[in-house]
Amino acid sequence: MFKNESQVIHLLIEAGVISEDQREKAEEFSKIVRKPLLDALCEMGFVQRAQVINFVAQHFHFEKVELAEASPPCDAVHLLDPVYAKRYHAIPLEDDGREVKVAMADPFDLDAVDNLHYLLRKDILTLIADPQEIEAALTKYYGATEEVVDQVIQGFADTDVTVLSKEAAEEIAEEDPDVPIVKLVNLLMVEAFRNRSSDIHLEPLERKFRVRYRIDGVLQEVQSPPKRLQPSVISRLKIMANMSIAERRLPQDGRIKANLLGKEIDLRVSSIPTSHGESIVMRLLDKSNVLMGLGQLGFLSEEQKRYEQLISQPNGILLITGPTGSGKTTTLYACLNFINRPDRKLITVEDPVEYQLPGINQVQVSEAIGLSFANVLRSILRQAPNVIMIGEIRDHETAEIAIHAALTGHLVFSTLHTNDAPGAITRLIDQGVKPFLVASSLIGVLAQRLVRTICPQCKAPYTPLEPHLKLMKVPSDQLKDMVFYKGKGCENCHGTGYRGRIGIMELLTIDESIRQLIYQKASSTLIRKRGRELGMKTLREDGIQKVLGAVTTLEEVFRITVGDED
Repeated sequence: MFKNESQVIHLLIEAGVISEDQREKAEEFSKIVRKPLLDALCEMGFVQRAQVINFVAQHFHFEKVELAEASPPCDAVHLLDPVYAKRYHAIPLEDDGREVKVAMADPFDLDAVDNLHYLLRKDILTLIADPQEIEAALTKYYGATEEVVDQVIQGFADTDVTVLSKEAAEEIAEEDPDVPIVKLVNLLMVEAFRNRSSDIHLEPLERKFRVRYRIDGVLQEVQSPPKRLQPSVISRLKIMANMSIAERRLPQDGRIKANLLGKEIDLRVSSIPTSHGESIVMRLLDKSNVLMGLGQLGFLSEEQKRYEQLISQPNGILLITGPTGSGKTTTLYACLNFINRPDRKLITVEDPVEYQLPGINQVQVSEAIGLSFANVLRSILRQAPNVIMIGEIRDHETAEIAIHAALTGHLVFSTLHTNDAPGAITRLIDQGVKPFLVASSLIGVLAQRLVRTICPQCKAPYTPLEPHLKLMKVPSDQLKDMVFYKGKGCENCHGTGYRGRIGIMELLTIDESIRQLIYQKASSTLIRKRGRELGMKTLREDGIQKVLGAVTTLEEVFRITVGDED
């Protein structure tokens, strides 16, 4: 544990932390297991590792740092090359231009301190940290060492992954499942699924092959495979996704159907060439996460009633807006589930079909063979559907056909990429749709975002920052009675304080007064003002309601609803 181990043990005996008898027993044990004496004392339970570190920090006047709670800036961390960080078990924490604070497992290693001084060309102030926390931080900031990756691969049981795609399964049938690359790729998918990731990002950088999981909408770096394995990992994934491994110059798309931990999962795979190799992104699609009821999406009770009334209309267009990854597809599928009955025919037009829904006719767009949104829509109108779901209104032609369908007695659901609900109206008009057609067909617009929810296992009261309290625009006398909650960070939430996500909603219903504004080509600001008068809550207002309900935090709502202060 320490270079001056014998001195530390002598001081521990003098202080009465351990006895001479315990030292002798640990000495015999250390010879058997071939471990340092301090490690043997800890393993035998004579002293706790944290107790030793606290004792050393106090006696030798080292500052102790809890790396699990520290958030060093990226500029400081990347002062040191990963090779040297792992060699000296050191994490740079702070750089003031003259001196660098460095957390070390063994601050008595003067050779390492001198080498760090030479490498960084600055004075070194050493801080002591738990060796296990140092190892975790090295993996977090610099990726795992090749030895660690090899050990993980060897210990991984490959029985939890089965490729279900017919073409890919035939392609890899002859491969040995014990091959390290096969096990490594399967391990990446299984760990992503265990951690509730929505995406896996494999990014070739100049000196490393970075792997990140998107968990609850935020990217988190995980153990990275050695750079030397980059070509093999990418080729393996391309084979599984039925993509060409010979083509490395053009973007490609593919799909993997796999059974992960007994659950059937679809992975949508995208590859794109970069300056250091092909970058791969895989989207994990889990049916159980998308077949939700409206109550699970995040509607407040009053808003849910209004929304249920809208989707129960016999005809008209209902739009869902928001950026990529804001949960629009999940909301669309929840709407279809709510109104799916044996006496109704539902048809969807999607690019691609992400989830197979029972009892619903789903059509996948294919531009390569001329099967565009517009062409499919023309054909499905002859199928006499009651409800049509269009993945996205992308152009004037698709918008015109959708509106025609709504005006001829169909209920149409679709999405648009706009920042708020009123902006969807001006977007349709900008696409060339005449205002009177928009006014006649549109029945409502739902804008939404996803915010992370507080981890239930480490939820605790806290006082938000003063600027955030001011942004709430609540009188100070009312703030005294409000209780705010935040997650402290635990194993359940991987130290983030958040687990899971929920929607915040902005629902604009179209009445006669708003129709008049649309006829007059009014700006989205005027439409928004009228919507507020009719009771529309903005995204930020809906988010604050969820903060007061101890569902999420003010920081999270303000992060997602930047600029929404009206």
